[in-house]
Amino acid sequence: MSAYSVSGYGEMIADRPRMEAYVRALRQAVAPDSVVIDIGTGTGIFALLACQFGARRVYAIEPDDAIQVAREIAAANGFADRIQFMQELSTKVVLPEKADVIISDLRGVLPPFRHHIASIADARERLLAPGGRLIPQRDTLWAAVTEAPETYRRHAQPWGENPYGLSMERARRVVTNTWSKRRIKPEQILLPPQVWATLDYNSVTEPDIGAEIAWTVDRPGTADGLVVWFDATLAEGIRFSNAPGEPELIYGNAYFPLSKSVPLETGDTLTVALHADLVRDDYVWRWNTRVLGQGNPELVKADFRQSTLAGTPLSPQQLRRRADSHVANLNEDGAIASAILERMGRGMRNDAISRAVALQFPHRFRSWQEALGEVGEMATKYGK
Repeated sequence: MSAYSVSGYGEMIADRPRMEAYVRALRQAVAPDSVVIDIGTGTGIFALLACQFGARRVYAIEPDDAIQVAREIAAANGFADRIQFMQELSTKVVLPEKADVIISDLRGVLPPFRHHIASIADARERLLAPGGRLIPQRDTLWAAVTEAPETYRRHAQPWGENPYGLSMERARRVVTNTWSKRRIKPEQILLPPQVWATLDYNSVTEPDIGAEIAWTVDRPGTADGLVVWFDATLAEGIRFSNAPGEPELIYGNAYFPLSKSVPLETGDTLTVALHADLVRDDYVWRWNTRVLGQGNPELVKADFRQSTLAGTPLSPQQLRRRADSHVANLNEDGAIASAILERMGRGMRNDAISRAVALQFPHRFRSWQEALGEVGEMATKYGK
C-alpha cells in the first residue's frame, strides 16, 4: 500500500525543489510518441506531465486507492485516453509494450525504503525498452557525525533522569535503537560527510546496503549521532539533495542516535558500520560505532552495537508465537478471516459470504450488512 495520503501527495507536489527537478528531467526525457511508466503514481502528477510533454501512452501504476483520484484528475485534464491506470504493484504488472521512460519516487526519508530498490530493478529488466531512460538515475547516500544535543535530548531525555526517582533505562534502550526523521543544521555536523553508498538504478539488483565509514577527529566535540541523506541525480545535470543546509525538502534527514553521547578529542578515531537489510517488507538498520582514543585499539572510548531490531519491543508471548516450534490456534479474528477466505475460494458472492459469516459469528455481527464490511476488506486485500 502507499506510504502517503492524498494530502501527503499534495505536500510532495508543493515541494518546489523536488518537483522542479523531476519536471526538468521528465521534459528532457519525453519525446513525441514516447511510452512512459509512472511507478507509484499516487494522484498522477508525473503521468499528467508526461502527457503534456507529448507522451503517446502512459502507464500509471499505484496499489493504493489514491489512484482513483488520479483517474478523475486525468479525465478533468483531457488525458484519460492516453493514461492507463493500473491499481497494482509494479512487480505484478504485465504490459503490452516496453517503456521509453520509467519515472518513480518510491523513497521514504532515504532510498532504502520498503521494496523501492527491488521494484526499480524489476521494472528496468522487464518493462524498460533497450536504450530507455530511468528517472532517477542514481542516489548517492552520505553520512556524517553530529553534535546536536537538543536533537539527542528530544530522543533520550524523557527516559533518563526524572523527578520521580524511577528508572526508565529499558525504554531509553528502545528509543536509542530507533532512527527518526529530523532537520539537522550544517553547524550540528561534527565530523564531515562521507559517501556511504551509491545506488545506480541502471545496474542495482540487491536491496541490502552496507559499508564501514571511518573518521579521524580534527577538532574536539561531543558525538551524539549520525545524520544520513542522499543526493539524487535524476538526469545528467539535474539533481537535488536533502543534505543539511540545502533547501528544505519533504524527505528531511535521517538521524541515528548513539547509545550515549561520546566526548571526542583531536586525534581520536570513530568508525561506523552502517547496514540496511531488507527483511520482508521493511528494512532492519544496524549502526555499530567504535571510538578509539588517539586511534589506539587499547583505548576504547565507546563500542556501541545498535539496531532497529532492538528498537522494536516484543513481549515474551509474541516471541513464543514467532518460534519455529510454536503451534498456533486461531483466535476469533483468525477464525472469521478463515471462514471468509474459505468461501471466497469457493467462488461465493460477497453478500452470500456475509450472510453465512453473520450466522456463524452472531456475537460479532449484528447483521449481514455489518459482516459485509469485513468481507469487503478481505476481498480488496486478497481478491482479484
